[in-house]
Amino acid sequence: MKATNTLKSICLSLLALILLSACGTDSGQENTDNPNTNQNTSTDEYLGPAPETDDALKFQTEFWENIVTENRCGACHGADGQSPKFARFDDVNLALADASSLIDRDDPAESALITKVANGHNCWASNGQGGTDIGTCVTILTGWVENWVGDNTASTNEIILRSPQIKDPGSSKSFPEDTLSYSSTVYPLLTEYCSDCHVEGQQTPFIGSSDVDTSYLAAQSRISLETPGNSRLVQRLLNEFHNCWEVGCEASSTEMRTAIEAFSNSITAAAIDETLITSKALVLVGDGIVANSGGRYEDDVIALYEFKAGEGTLANDTSGVDPAINLELSGNVEWVGGWGIKFGASYIDEETNTRVGNGKAQGKTEDSKKLYDEIRGTSQYSIEAWVVPANVTQEDSRIVSYSGSASSRNFALQQTLYNYDFYNTTNDFNEALSTADADERLQASLQHVVATYSATQGRKLYVNGVYTEDEDSVAPGLLNGWNESFALVLGNETDGNELWEGTLRMLAIHSRALTQEQITQNYNSGVGEKFYMLFGVSHLVDTDDPDTADDFIFFEASQFDSFSYLFSDARFVSLNDNVELDDITLRGMKIAINGQEVNVGQVYQNLNISLNDEDYVAGNGQVLSNLGTIVPLDKAADEDEFFLSFTEIGSRSRDEEEDIPPTPAEPEDLPASSEIGLRTFDEINASMSVMTGVASTDSDVKSTFDTVKQQLPTIENIEGFLSAHQMAVTQLAIQYCDALVDDTSLRASFFSSFNFSENANTAFDTDGRSQISSALLSNFVGTSLDTQPSDSDINDEINSLIDTLSACSADSSCPEGRTEIVVKAACAAVLGSATTLVQ
Repeated sequence: MKATNTLKSICLSLLALILLSACGTDSGQENTDNPNTNQNTSTDEYLGPAPETDDALKFQTEFWENIVTENRCGACHGADGQSPKFARFDDVNLALADASSLIDRDDPAESALITKVANGHNCWASNGQGGTDIGTCVTILTGWVENWVGDNTASTNEIILRSPQIKDPGSSKSFPEDTLSYSSTVYPLLTEYCSDCHVEGQQTPFIGSSDVDTSYLAAQSRISLETPGNSRLVQRLLNEFHNCWEVGCEASSTEMRTAIEAFSNSITAAAIDETLITSKALVLVGDGIVANSGGRYEDDVIALYEFKAGEGTLANDTSGVDPAINLELSGNVEWVGGWGIKFGASYIDEETNTRVGNGKAQGKTEDSKKLYDEIRGTSQYSIEAWVVPANVTQEDSRIVSYSGSASSRNFALQQTLYNYDFYNTTNDFNEALSTADADERLQASLQHVVATYSATQGRKLYVNGVYTEDEDSVAPGLLNGWNESFALVLGNETDGNELWEGTLRMLAIHSRALTQEQITQNYNSGVGEKFYMLFGVSHLVDTDDPDTADDFIFFEASQFDSFSYLFSDARFVSLNDNVELDDITLRGMKIAINGQEVNVGQVYQNLNISLNDEDYVAGNGQVLSNLGTIVPLDKAADEDEFFLSFTEIGSRSRDEEEDIPPTPAEPEDLPASSEIGLRTFDEINASMSVMTGVASTDSDVKSTFDTVKQQLPTIENIEGFLSAHQMAVTQLAIQYCDALVDDTSLRASFFSSFNFSENANTAFDTDGRSQISSALLSNFVGTSLDTQPSDSDINDEINSLIDTLSACSADSSCPEGRTEIVVKAACAAVLGSATTLVQ
């Protein structure tokens, strides 16, 4: 979006006035100046009365010391400020008295102090675009309150189920599949005013993209079809003054709202089929009960990123430990629905011949020093992350790095193909601990990975709660080699040349090495924002009074990504402790969204179960299905309205026409594919190791493999074969054969009675050649295959090679060591041939 410098100045001035007025009362009257006599900054020493109780001491250390500063609550809610005076600096006991009335000790997240901030009151965290990140403020405040009123245990929080607002499903508008109306209403404004920033390779969301389909997908979650004025595109202009255009912020927001209204008016609301037997309706965000990620062990977290904001150029540190290491997003980094950030691929701009979109999320060095200060004192730490690698072909790709350059780091967690690599600098030593190649621990799916280090136990890696048992070859030590001037960076290296492609759903850095029990606990807690959804069915099952909303179909639900929802753990539950179930039939359950049954993901449609007292467990309900399902997102998590439909439930049933599957399209007559394929890089390495008996961990073999593996095939399609593949296979085969022949024990076993001490000029007589070729054929060449060269053809090639290499000077004597060289060459010729490469 574009704006003149004058209007920008006006908007900034208005923003400053609003922020200054954020400390006012709820009456709506103008504020009077509140003299700030606290003078409480982070460096001031508290000189008031000592805490009188244990609760007062805990209040002081866990909550009050964090909020008393002027940049948070201390500027207004001090001793001479406005009530409540919970941030007063003169007497912590009096501050506690005022704070106690604002706190819900049973459910800290519902505390009045926190809900006030959640509604926009004086949040201090920036989103990097001139606005505030309310989610960050709420998360940090909730953590401080929980630390104060909690019992400091990591037990799972008990979620209390309560009846949601009971409402019937209504007709609803959905985004059409085509972009015809969008392209003539909203899209022109976005391309005119937002294309300077919000385009591919610059800044997400890509609402200003020149590709209308890309813009449409990005804009949908920012448009409210039911109430256009509540659209994020409108609110950003009206209330956050975000890059308003020349007519001013209010006029800009009106123009945007009018365009969205025109788009909405072109869409016909979907009417609900009157024959459906439906539950009551729910919206995920608003009606769902937040299932906080209780049970996580976070006592020693010093940096935490849950990526809740969903927009902006900052990923804020929500650990509550100052200074916050807030990360600046740059390049091809986009927010992912359901909490997360995605690092996309970079590309070369043909016009400028420069690399575009090489994204990363990086903190300031002065803030990152927190890691140096906190971890150096304990000589132990943990990196905990939920990751979704985009592929398994990346190498030396940094997921998390605390570093100064590609070769200078304090620690790093990175991806190399199927492996996780963990770097840690002790004194001057820096070598990776990697998961074993054969284990292929890293997969292109959601994974929980933890890297721990301690000065006594060294480095350890855990994937999905399981210790990988990869032993650290480097002895543990102190962290004296760490550099305090390095920066924390995600998805890349500080120089931007080690891009990792994938999605980060959560990152926590702990100042302690997590135990197996704690890692298992955090893995079982999962990741992302979860909700408990209670679909009312009291009007259908008649367990008691049909006018009492006690009976529900329960789901655990979440926004899975930017395009879908995840539903799981289907149960029947009743809030009536004395419920009696008399074999109530429940058959054919489907999920519906915005007035229509979803046409995919209906895993519960074949459900046929009886609700009865025998299977119902008080406090837990009756399990309906252990399956989970993905359903597509339509509008947004706070707008999509869900309900359930049934073929039969209780005394109600409906006749359904059997769905007739569509006639499949005539299959395309593709060219015949080859019956043979290529072994991939890891298969080639493992095959050569097994056939020669040489361990793949042999130092020379491993070094060669690390050098040539990028040249080796990554896919099995033989049509992708390149000459570079054969060169790499040859180099690896030479190294394996070199190691085989140099090991006297291995070669004696492999080549049986061949005499390696005899001169090459006489060693390869008829018997010698037969001993070599027989060993190579029996160990390297398959038998009874439909397509393979004959043994005689292979023998001819081996003999020709031996003739060439064993032909020495006229005095009939070959140089010492020539015999071994000839055998190595014959070995490599067969091992590096199609017998190994093709499968």
